[in-house]
This record gives sequence, structure tokens and C-alpha cells, in this order.
Amino acid sequence: MPDARVSSREQLVLTAIVELYIATGEPVASQAVAHFFANREGLSSATLRNVMATLGESGLLEQPHTSSGRVPTAAAFRWYVEQITQPGRIAAGAQASGLDSMPGPRPMSEARRGQIEESFSGVTSSTDYLERTSHVLALLSSGLGVALASSTVAQVLEHIHFSRLSTGRVLAVLVTQAGAVLDRVLVLDHELTHAELETSAHYLNENFRGWPIERIRSEVARRVEREQTAYQQLLTSVEELCRKGALAGSEDGPAIFVDGMANLIAAEEDRERLRQMLSALEAKQRLVELLTAYVDGRQQEVRVVVGLDESSPAMQDLVLIGAPARLGGASLGTVAVIAPTRIQYQEMIQAVRYIARLSERLLEVPADRGLVV
Repeated sequence: MPDARVSSREQLVLTAIVELYIATGEPVASQAVAHFFANREGLSSATLRNVMATLGESGLLEQPHTSSGRVPTAAAFRWYVEQITQPGRIAAGAQASGLDSMPGPRPMSEARRGQIEESFSGVTSSTDYLERTSHVLALLSSGLGVALASSTVAQVLEHIHFSRLSTGRVLAVLVTQAGAVLDRVLVLDHELTHAELETSAHYLNENFRGWPIERIRSEVARRVEREQTAYQQLLTSVEELCRKGALAGSEDGPAIFVDGMANLIAAEEDRERLRQMLSALEAKQRLVELLTAYVDGRQQEVRVVVGLDESSPAMQDLVLIGAPARLGGASLGTVAVIAPTRIQYQEMIQAVRYIARLSERLLEVPADRGLVV
């Protein structure tokens, strides 16, 4: 709903209703709004009822039952998010109405900063960071904490090691610069000795550390064609190990960490709608699609999406608050909260922003080896 179609007084009342509904979870009656404003001049119960009726006609409030109070719609929550992310707009609306301004956005408290910092104690790799993030955001939001690893950073070679298991079978352990450890058993067409495996690993580590994995495979294949001298036998061994999957990366797509599904179960009374909601969320691929669609890794700001019904009708009462995390100038992944629309928006926007920026400090990349993507 454009601000031009909502008067300054209506904006002030709508803000109060949204915040009361977030705090109580109950439909908001005009008496509760009057108490919220402590019966300020110009905001009598009769005036408030008229304003609430107008907001209902505008599609910003709905009335679950004829005798009950009003509940903010998804459009109202979207409007509210715009106000709290643009400081001064609510205060300006109050002054235009001749009313005292309401308290503006409060900065994150030192206690909350300390709580977050302590929660990330001991984190030394991007995998640890993302996994811990999903857990911390689930606790802070009482919703679903989600962290999605960037496919680009996750596929940059740091180190690879080969171990011979049995005839024709080799264990490949690949470590990425993002801290992920990927291992798989390779079934080879030709037997490779322990010395050949060590030489192959040494060749890859010495020549391709910091390279994207896809580029390594194509470059090895190119060198096999080019070299016709002493390197040919070595490169042939390396090429077979790569072709058999040593540098295949993650087979299930980018890593995603999810925590807090039980929070949604506890928060929803409509069991059938809850079942549909969980069905829409439980597939990790669905979460990957959601985060990829709504959060742009090239941007720095937090993205708030109220009502995910465009993705799935069962998710219409959910909100996504997400932000990109970066490392060494490259995208590390996406951190996000998915929760019922009755969430403490200002607090969670601050927490998501703070945790997303925490990655740079926790996982500082030495100046002499920036990430290659």
C-alpha cells in the first residue's frame, strides 16, 4: 500500500496495531490501541475505530471474527518493515498528525552482541560458521535458521589427498578453501601405486591450490593433450583420478544447514496448515531455491520478504529475513531466518545483519592468499 494512500494518523495507528499483534499474538481491539497511546488527544476510541475500519478497507487489517479485534495482513507487515528500515518515517508521520513521535529504531544491545559473539566462539572454518549460524538464528528467532553455502567458494581447492583402499579403489579427500571436507571412494580402470597417488596429489596441490575445481578438471585434460613427454604418464594418472570424481565437489549441490524446525511446530495451532508448511520447507532443494531467489549475494543489505505464498501457498504466513555473508571479497553464502510473520522484525533484522558481517572477522583471509572464484 503506497504511503500516499495512508494518512499520517493511519500510519501511526497501523504501526501500533502491528507491534501489539507481534507482542501478544491476539487480534487487536480499539481499546488496546487507545491504551497503547494512553488516550492522547485526538485518538479517542471512536476515532481509532474509524481509522481501523479505513485500514481494513485498504487491505491492511483483517477481522478473523465479527466480534474480535483486527489482525495485520501481509501487506501491513510489508509496510511496517519499510518503516523500520527507513529511520524517521514513523516519527515524521506522528509529527504531521500533531502527535508526539513514537520511539525510533533501537540499536542492537551490547548484551545481544555479546550473546552472538559467544555463540560463535571456536569457529575457524566457513562450514563451522554456516552450521553455527543456522543454530544461533533458530534460537534467536524461535523460527527456522538457515545457512546456504555459496557454490563458488565451496568449490575452490585448498588441498587433496589420495589413499589406496584396495585393488582399483582409492579414497579421495578434498578440502576446499571454504573449509568444507569432501570425501568419496573412486573406482579406477587402472591400478595406481601408492607412489603414483602421492605424486598425483602433490601435483594437484602444487599447481592448482586456489583454483576453482571445474577449471582444474578442464586444465588437466588440456595438459594431457598438450604434453607428449615425461609428464604424460603423471598427467594420465591425474586425469583418471579427476575423471573418476576426485574433483567432483559436492554431489548434492551447495551445502545447506537448517535448524529450528521444531520452533515452527510449536508456534502453529492449525495442524493441517502446519503439515503443508513443513512439507514445503523440508526439501532442502526448496530452501536453496528460496534463498537464491530472494537474497542477492552481490548486495550487502538484509532482505525481508513477508508472505512467501508466491513460492508456495502453504508459506503465506511466513517471513524470510536473509543477508549475504562474504569472505575475502567473495560470496561465502546466505544466512537467513524463516519464521511466522509475528516476529520481532527490528531485532531479527539486526541479528541477521550482524551475523552476516561477522563472517569477515571470524574467517579473515590472509592478505597473501585471497580467495579465487
